[in-house]
Amino acid sequence: MVKITYIQPDGSSQTVDATAGMTVMETAKKHMIDGIEAECGGACACATCHVYVDAAWREKTGGPSDMEEDMLDFAFDVRPESRLSCQIKVTDALDGLIVRVPEKQF
Repeated sequence: MVKITYIQPDGSSQTVDATAGMTVMETAKKHMIDGIEAECGGACACATCHVYVDAAWREKTGGPSDMEEDMLDFAFDVRPESRLSCQIKVTDALDGLIVRVPEKQF
């Protein structure tokens, strides 16, 4: 299993087991992580699964696609480390991934 840590705006965190092949968003929904709404169900058609990827993990998760960047235009407080968690596939290389949940999604 791959471990992912979700950090809330108040600093609290939850580390969960993720299955390779799922997305960071699907993992958040499975473990009922607060703040990950995922209204479009992972279709990259909204920005309600917005997260901030920890600096140490940005290279491993890669950058957003053009379509993802377009959707991030609708997100709250977009930063260079912003990603849509539905677009980050869980792989064994992401074991230990840390993402931060924004204060709000929109």
